[in-house]
Amino acid sequence: MLHEVSFLSYNKRDYVQGWIYVPACQPKGIVQLVHGFGEHSRRYLHMICAFMEAGYIVAADDHVGHGKTAVVNNTWGNWGHEGCQTMVEDEHTLKGVVQEKYPNLPYFMFGHSMGSIIARQFIAKYGEELAGVIICGTVGPDAVPCKAGIEMLRPLVEAGKGDEADPAALGNLLGGLFARIKEVKLGNEWICHDPYVQLDHAQDPFDAFTKPTCNEALLQFIEMIEDVKGVEWASKVPVALPIYNIAGDEDPCGSYGEGVKLVSSWLEETGHNVKTKLYEGYRHEIHNYADLKCEVEAGIVAFLDGVLEV
Repeated sequence: MLHEVSFLSYNKRDYVQGWIYVPACQPKGIVQLVHGFGEHSRRYLHMICAFMEAGYIVAADDHVGHGKTAVVNNTWGNWGHEGCQTMVEDEHTLKGVVQEKYPNLPYFMFGHSMGSIIARQFIAKYGEELAGVIICGTVGPDAVPCKAGIEMLRPLVEAGKGDEADPAALGNLLGGLFARIKEVKLGNEWICHDPYVQLDHAQDPFDAFTKPTCNEALLQFIEMIEDVKGVEWASKVPVALPIYNIAGDEDPCGSYGEGVKLVSSWLEETGHNVKTKLYEGYRHEIHNYADLKCEVEAGIVAFLDGVLEV
């Protein structure tokens, strides 16, 4: 069964488009899937099907400025003017919509890339509402030059140029992701070695990665990263919350494993139960490698089932 849902964003401007995928069995839990920067939730259909096959309802939406939400509201690359909490508050709203239809089930969250940042914001504020969380393609604190980005973007926003977009600004922020890429053709090679995944990503009409992102949205993105740094962030996360932290060890977003381990170290220092797994030889989208995605999904399902068995 599939429910299509729509709700007013925290930005008070857009109507977020979402979906609830329900397996044809007695569900044992719910997984809310939070997608990354510039993409959309239907890029996760293989994973969604794997979770459903394992007996889980899956909820997902397209963030403001992304995917179908951007199409419906005509707001590509523009996230509104309510600040860096917009997406996490939208995810909390979606959770309420889902639980109104399917109450009293254990509720999990999976976030990839920027979605891992949103999930980390979520557990710092609403972690008591979750049974567990999976952060994937985990963004480390040094994934983008935050200080330089803020110095570049904040004056533009304060000067009333927040809705304008300079494609070079995104390049300046994400250029470091190509540090170990020998040949760049499409501009997304850092996501995966597989040229078919790269091409699918580049040609996806619901993918806003190659479309301009406005100055204010980029500033919000940096502020989101700053919001989930250090033991100060980790100390806000409920200690009892099970956490599964996964990434490829060739993922530049996680500083080739070091940023991923750093996030786990913050949680360990504050007494949390976090399991960390790095997949050797893989880049950012570990869930899209043909030879790895089933293993990644099986690991996540084992984590979910393990939480329910405790």
